[in-house]
Amino acid sequence: MAGQSDAMIEKMQLRQSYRNVWHTDLTNAVVADLPWCCLSLWCGPCVSYMLRRRALYNDMSRYVCCAGYMPCSGKCGESQCPEVCLATEVFCCFGNSVASTRFLLQDEFNIQTTQCDNCIIAFMFFLQQLACICSLVACIVGNSELSEVANIISCMSNLVYWTVCSCMQTQHKVEMDKRDGSFNTMSVPPMQQMSRW
Repeated sequence: MAGQSDAMIEKMQLRQSYRNVWHTDLTNAVVADLPWCCLSLWCGPCVSYMLRRRALYNDMSRYVCCAGYMPCSGKCGESQCPEVCLATEVFCCFGNSVASTRFLLQDEFNIQTTQCDNCIIAFMFFLQQLACICSLVACIVGNSELSEVANIISCMSNLVYWTVCSCMQTQHKVEMDKRDGSFNTMSVPPMQQMSRW
């Protein structure tokens, strides 16, 4: 177990030395592909399923739970029924499925996470921790005003979480569009011929 955690730490340190950047950062993901970002917001687990399949080049024999980045990876019967395991992952461990696809793409293309993306992700985690702490304090103290504040912070935390996850998934899609040659770039349309009747 210690060897596995050492390998994970080594991989995380290696990821810090990557030099490539995402084709779109989290702040521009909405602009890069608004329809996909909206789909990711309203149907996150379905989008996560599609993106992981695509990240694996639609070869589900390569599937490992949480892309091999979590302790449960390889112990969930993925080889017998990878589609069911992936569906279970994206619905039960949604955040891990988004992060795992992100790490998979970062490792494949040597993509670093920008400082801005790190700040956004850290803010998301901070709000989640703050919401948890406020809820615990409100529960212990029993103060109704504090409970209301905890609910508001929890709502804000959920809003930021789902927004960041949908922007991350849009970022993943844009990256794979570029990889697969379907990146929407402005280009000169082909020459047209007028037909003569």
